[in-house]
Amino acid sequence: MLGLYSRRSASLRRAVQSTVGRNGFSCTAVCKQRTPWLRRCTEELTRQCQSSTRSVHQASVDHEELKRFQTLASKWWDENGEFKALHAMNDLRVPFIRDNLLNVHKTHHPGRPLAGLHILDVGCGGGLLTEPLGRLGASMLGIDPVADSISMAQLHSSNDPDLGERVRYRACTLEELSADVAGDEEGGRAGLFHAVVASEVVEHLADLETFILCCRHVLKPGGSLFITTINKTNLSYALGIVVAEQLLHIVPSGTHDWDKFISPVELERHLESNGFSVQCVQGMFYNPASGAWSWANSTAINYALHAIKVADDPQSDPQPDNQDHSQATQ
Repeated sequence: MLGLYSRRSASLRRAVQSTVGRNGFSCTAVCKQRTPWLRRCTEELTRQCQSSTRSVHQASVDHEELKRFQTLASKWWDENGEFKALHAMNDLRVPFIRDNLLNVHKTHHPGRPLAGLHILDVGCGGGLLTEPLGRLGASMLGIDPVADSISMAQLHSSNDPDLGERVRYRACTLEELSADVAGDEEGGRAGLFHAVVASEVVEHLADLETFILCCRHVLKPGGSLFITTINKTNLSYALGIVVAEQLLHIVPSGTHDWDKFISPVELERHLESNGFSVQCVQGMFYNPASGAWSWANSTAINYALHAIKVADDPQSDPQPDNQDHSQATQ
């Protein structure tokens, strides 16, 4: 089933690229114009995603990566340990997500600016990003295929009573959650989430295409996708693997595979051809001497990206609602 899906997806992508090339338009322009032809393509791809997730729950998961993170599951909340750089990254990624969501939804909740929004944190690990977004008022669901990481996330969040009603965790893959959403759609409910966050995730996947399709599937029309990842350049290899892993041991050796890194141009191409409109891409830089992140003009190493799901129905309202998703996200 997965092989058939992959061949059909590749065929559709080639058709999109061929048509775009002949007419002289960019993928971004085609997506933003929401042409009926592109919508038919993305609808077909979404149907394939739904079919695939019912049969192959872990299509995008790399099992070798799972084994690696299994050994680190107890160390997520050691701010001076293996995940020190991820703790520090919150100084950039939390406001990046908050500000872009506020630009889309125009909510007004002093003290809890993300109140009323339902956000999915994919590959949440121990909840390093899930918790601060929950403290901003969002209703959070963190998912991760490593059960021990989810146990650590649940244990840590239980120490903060303010998070009890807004933060939930589930040990599962995105494909499994997407299959559950497909069941909800049969009951008349579309995508569950106003935003999906995948921070430092896509460089660990076995199948990026399936991952993107399933992100689209669980999002509401007009929903946001946030990704932070590593560019595929000689500089990212030198600094991200040789220096960070082998010399300074900022992250454990073997954490990253340079062949899985992806450039912003390539990631945007995947997103635009699968029903997303990329809004912004911003470079990031980590200073190992200070242990701090900063925004950069260059995307040569790390970068953050915000994309919006092109609505299946152009008249769909992307504004937040007050629908109770507690049963679906437990």
